[in-house]
Amino acid sequence: MSTTRDAGLFLLLSLLWGTSFMTIKLGLSFLPPVLFAAMRYDVAGVLLLGYVATTPGEWRPQSRADWLTVCVGATLIIALYNALLFIGQQGVTSGVAAILIGMNPILATGFSRLLLPTERLGGIETLGLLLGFLGVGLVARPASTGWLVADLLAPGLVLLAAVCVALGSVLVQRVDSDLGTEGMVAWSTAIGALLLHAMSVGLPSESIADVTVTPAAVAAVIYLAVFASAVGYVVYFDLLDRLGAIEINLVSYTVPVFAALSGWLVLDESLDTAAVAGFAVIVAGFVLLKQATIRERIS
Repeated sequence: MSTTRDAGLFLLLSLLWGTSFMTIKLGLSFLPPVLFAAMRYDVAGVLLLGYVATTPGEWRPQSRADWLTVCVGATLIIALYNALLFIGQQGVTSGVAAILIGMNPILATGFSRLLLPTERLGGIETLGLLLGFLGVGLVARPASTGWLVADLLAPGLVLLAAVCVALGSVLVQRVDSDLGTEGMVAWSTAIGALLLHAMSVGLPSESIADVTVTPAAVAAVIYLAVFASAVGYVVYFDLLDRLGAIEINLVSYTVPVFAALSGWLVLDESLDTAAVAGFAVIVAGFVLLKQATIRERIS
């Protein structure tokens, strides 16, 4: 495949995932957060299962390890990640949410060093991890003069969402499963949607009566389910096969650009200087964490 095509797909993925943060923020005006997330993955789960059913190879979980992988993905990567993200996005802008989720590659590297026996965290990598959290502090700093719990709650929930997806991705690596990544994501999405519905029912703050059916609400669910989820994952796996994990991880640092731009254009949001500086520090932390692999790729 040509470099031009890969670059085009990378930009498309950045656009789809970046604008998803703005779309979530928009849809939250009409839908309770966890129910909103559940509706997104109802549609996405059907589409992704239909897609993997047409691909070569075994796509259905067969063994205990396969089902364990699916359960980890459904619980951490889909249900908890999206519940925390959607709730947290009620209190932060699209750009800030995308920057905080951009901690995922750094967190995943940290978890892999702790949980995978072949991985180790050296001095430079430790500095990269610390820089990542310093960047988070700059992004999530409270607007008021004091560090109040209320000010930190929303960005804290978004960061916890990033922790869930990072931990889930590392735990999936620890399970010796023969199920392909596409099949794992498809089944995790479908089961994760059920878990999100159960969570929504169990939350006293959410009710089906709070749903306001408008063209904007319907468009938000469809965009997130079809484009950001189904199409986005197909593009992601296509690029992952050819570019590898390091290059595709860089999408975490182009997504905030599209999130901030779309939030500004559609919702009149803005990013302050400290958030931009925090984003730069997080990127620097990622480079230090991955410096050995990056040197290998460019040598």
